[in-house]
Amino acid sequence: MPVITEIEDLKRIYRRRVPKMFYDYCESGSWSEQTFRENSSDFDKLYLRQRVAVDMAGRSTKTQMIGQDVAMPVALAPVGLTGMQHFDGEIKAAKAAEKFGVPFCLSTMSICSIEDVAENSNAPFWMQVYTLKDDDFMQRLFDRAKDAKCSAAVITVDLQLLGQRNKDLKNGLSAPPKLTPQSVANMMTKVQWGLGMLQTKRRFFGNIVGHAQGVEDASSLSSWTAEAFDQSLNWDRIREFRKMWDGPLIIKGIMDPRDALEACNVGADAIIVSNHGGRQLDGAISSIRALEQIMDAVGDKIEVHLDSGVRSGQDVLKAVAMGAKGCWIGRAYVYGLGAMGEAGVTKALEVIHKELDMSMALSGHTDITTVDKDILMIPKDFSNEWR
Repeated sequence: MPVITEIEDLKRIYRRRVPKMFYDYCESGSWSEQTFRENSSDFDKLYLRQRVAVDMAGRSTKTQMIGQDVAMPVALAPVGLTGMQHFDGEIKAAKAAEKFGVPFCLSTMSICSIEDVAENSNAPFWMQVYTLKDDDFMQRLFDRAKDAKCSAAVITVDLQLLGQRNKDLKNGLSAPPKLTPQSVANMMTKVQWGLGMLQTKRRFFGNIVGHAQGVEDASSLSSWTAEAFDQSLNWDRIREFRKMWDGPLIIKGIMDPRDALEACNVGADAIIVSNHGGRQLDGAISSIRALEQIMDAVGDKIEVHLDSGVRSGQDVLKAVAMGAKGCWIGRAYVYGLGAMGEAGVTKALEVIHKELDMSMALSGHTDITTVDKDILMIPKDFSNEWR
């Protein structure tokens, strides 16, 4: 077993073990992938201030996200098709998050269903929902989340239509994968992945098949998906969803201060500054660049989290210093899941936690809740060069 010291180590193993179409689904953005790349590279433009002769004993990365105690300000983001990265992937990720003490958020487009995850975990998890046209399906989805004792709902608002992801189109992405000469040849080289998939019956979108009207099997899923997303979405529609869910509500996909203020007005408890991992509007700025202006706009009106591009504990530290109360990781934990299952997700969390803890200490802090912009050197044009 190789020595794993960083998320990139897990990514290399992941690439060897998972079929190409699912690796590409994770490790790609829309169109030219400019935003996908800059989500990560823009973190490198923020420098940390090293401090010395500071008592580093008794450090703590513990904090809260929407009132929930967490071991560090990190949540596992909702990622579709996770059960195709590793058999029963959503269940394994939820278990790893529970043991580590961070939130897990299940995607609507998961392979394992809400009920699957609830039956196989003890801690309440969060549920992500897309803005779909079918009111009955949406209400049932929220009701199922309540029945599963989900402790928060996350509404994704940046996917009224699907961004063009060239790799997915070229690979013929599907769940389960379509059996073409190319896909079969590639899957035959991923023996461990294939043996795992033979151990489970969970190979379809568990929250959709058998729950959405007219979707009884995989053959009817594609036509439903093409028509399901609500392109007429507006803030009044989001207010309707707020009435369907009376628990903590997080709105994901905010990239503009004006939209952040609208999210405050509809009664959300938190927002996630996110460009969907660079998978929607290519050419949009990175999430970390958008964060400061959004923080300036909302102040303490609402809790602000950050998603997209987070690959290390230093990224988490920088986002917290810029004002975020938490960070969401997607690709970073999927690398671990595809590489090593539940143990890989745990390893990804351990790597990020160690980097966060050590970098916080070397920046002169022993408590994550005291970290602020004073630890950063921020380029003058980092957040304010666009007019």
